[in-house]
Amino acid sequence: MNGNGAPTDQPNQGCEQTVWLVAVRDHRDKAAFGRLYDHFTPRLKGMLIRSGMSGAAAEDVVQDVMLTIWRKADLYDEGRARASAWIYRIARNRQIDVIRRRPRPVPDEMIAEAESREARDADATVSLAQEAVQLHEALAMLPESQREIIERAYVGELTQAEIREATGLALGTIKSRIRLALEKLRHELKDLRNE
Repeated sequence: MNGNGAPTDQPNQGCEQTVWLVAVRDHRDKAAFGRLYDHFTPRLKGMLIRSGMSGAAAEDVVQDVMLTIWRKADLYDEGRARASAWIYRIARNRQIDVIRRRPRPVPDEMIAEAESREARDADATVSLAQEAVQLHEALAMLPESQREIIERAYVGELTQAEIREATGLALGTIKSRIRLALEKLRHELKDLRNE
C-alpha cells in the first residue's frame, strides 16, 4: 500500500513488455513499439513455425500481428492481462484465420485422407488438452514463490535477469526456485512421459 492506502502492486507492474505496450497505447511511442517488435517478432515467428506454418506464412502473420498491435493498442488493458498474453492471443487468432481461409481440395481420396487426419488431430487435441489440465494442476501444487517464477520464465518468457529486475530477487534465489519447481513438476508429470 502507498501512503494513500492504495495498492502499489499492479498485476503487471514491472513487466517490461507491458510498460512498452502501455507507452504505445497512451503515447503512440514509436521507440516502445520498436522494442515490442524486436522482442516479440522472433518469438511469434518461432511459435507459428512450431505449430506447422511455413516460414514465409509465419512472417506474414507476424507482420499482420505487429500492425494490429500498433493500430489497436488502445484496446489493451494491463489490468486484465500481460502484454505477452494479449499479443500471443492476437497471433493465435490470426493463425486460425489463415488456416480457415486455406482452400481445400476435395477429390474423393482426399476426403478420406482428411477424415483420417481430422480423427488423428482430434485425438491429439484431446491428449494435449488433458496434458494441459495435468500441467495446470501440477503448477497449482507448487508453492506460490516457485509458481510465480516458473510462470514469469516460461509463460511470460522472461529471462532470469528480467525476472530479477521485476521481482528484486537475487539471481541465485531465482535459479534455485526454478530448479526446485522443475523437479517437482517432473515428479508430478512423470506419467505423461511414460504414455
